[in-house]
Amino acid sequence: MYFKLPRYLRILFAVLIASSINPIVCSASESHISSSAEQTFPIPLDQYDDEENNGIVSLIKNRAENNKFNLIAALIFLGAIFHTFMAARFQKMAHEIELKHQEKIKKEGRTAECKPHENAIGDVSFKAELFEFLGEVEAIFGIWVIPLAFAIISFEGWNTMIHYIGKTVDYTEPLFVVIIMTIAATRPILKFAEYCTSKFANFIGKGSPAAWWISILTIGPILGSFITEPAAMTISALLLCKKFYDLNPCRKFAYATIGLLFVNISIGGTLTNFAAPPVLMVAQSWDWSTKFMLLNFGWKAVIGIIISNGLYYFYFRKEFSNLNSYDSCETKDVEHWADRDDEIPIWVTIIHLIFMGWTVLNAHYPALFIGGFLFFLAFTKATFHHQNVINLRPAILVGFFLAGLKIHGECQGWWISPVLMSLTEWPLMIGATVLTAFNDNAAITFLASQVPGFSEELKYAVMAGAVTGGGLTVIANAPNPAGQSILSRYFPDGISPMCLAAGALIPTIIAGCCFMLIR
Repeated sequence: MYFKLPRYLRILFAVLIASSINPIVCSASESHISSSAEQTFPIPLDQYDDEENNGIVSLIKNRAENNKFNLIAALIFLGAIFHTFMAARFQKMAHEIELKHQEKIKKEGRTAECKPHENAIGDVSFKAELFEFLGEVEAIFGIWVIPLAFAIISFEGWNTMIHYIGKTVDYTEPLFVVIIMTIAATRPILKFAEYCTSKFANFIGKGSPAAWWISILTIGPILGSFITEPAAMTISALLLCKKFYDLNPCRKFAYATIGLLFVNISIGGTLTNFAAPPVLMVAQSWDWSTKFMLLNFGWKAVIGIIISNGLYYFYFRKEFSNLNSYDSCETKDVEHWADRDDEIPIWVTIIHLIFMGWTVLNAHYPALFIGGFLFFLAFTKATFHHQNVINLRPAILVGFFLAGLKIHGECQGWWISPVLMSLTEWPLMIGATVLTAFNDNAAITFLASQVPGFSEELKYAVMAGAVTGGGLTVIANAPNPAGQSILSRYFPDGISPMCLAAGALIPTIIAGCCFMLIR
């Protein structure tokens, strides 16, 4: 006989052992990498020789000529952005190829219903799987890290690439998003959020689909200022699945709702100085407290959310009356959190909230929130009869997306920073909004924080633009990939970037006006 440790304890011990060994391994290899790797890659913005260049065009041209890698990195980044706009097309092509492949199998007299290990060679369409992978929005920036890594090796050498991707880039935010998404998607947290939202929905409309729609799109984004935007996005998107998208709204209404959700989440995190990624990037360097954020941004964001929700409700009010007559767009799973009626003990919910609070409180310290997450997994295992199945795949894909975006974003400061420096207040706000659509808004505010001599008015303008444009694309705001991952199943051909931008355009304009016109 022997005693076998539970699986979660074995994982915990393995992580602890790896943590103790890692410093020894790193210390042995760090000296080699540090001695040969270029420590100033990418080139710091203050080390460019820009004195003789007048005008933004000549400045950017000079930086591109002096360092050829800059242009290559920008072109690779542009390719990744273009790829995101093609993702829906790749998904559609994958489905078409798979259908043709299944027809071919039937004609040849084979069956596709046998077990995977019994399949004959050729029963799996590699081409379909390839296009399916290329159509995964969360994988795109990670895919384009490969050519970027080759470019770094070609221009700077192997050790520089290792040092940059392995040490220079900070992956704290992607790790945090993975964990907070996973905790926020657990059944006790979702049931608690549903209970709180139901009180408001019953108050304003007796729990009708319209009342739930308004409640989720109002309370969820504002809640993001306290539990962080990624957690608010996860909860809001999952509630929308059950209370809205399962009722099969028309295509136009579906895109309008996801666009409104993305914009509201982006501006809804501005009531505090710790919940929104773009605010986190500058809160310390610009000395912006929670009081400052609430008085200068937060209340204006709430007004913008209410106006946008009201306008969309008025426009789609006739659609709400048809939602109950639609058939559900997917088969219900009795194991799904939303379809189980058994009561969750209050102490289980409280402990989940404590774990979420611990993660938020230690968002800047991976060792603490990752360690807490391991204990959280142990707790969910012990209370499995009150839990839903924890699916790490969506959260890990979102983390992969953000990590890839950060790797690319660090190499784009050479041209983004001059653009920001050349603009006055209103053009800066509009420019930050546009740039945010093509780059993570946290990267925009971070680069702005590195610009010397920024006045308070310009700081305000760049922040207003960054959070305003956070809903225009999937890559514009860190929580957006989480919402895209959860809601993508309601868009058979994938979420179209152009339709998403169209759905988010009006709320974006309203948010921008609230920030810039209300003083």
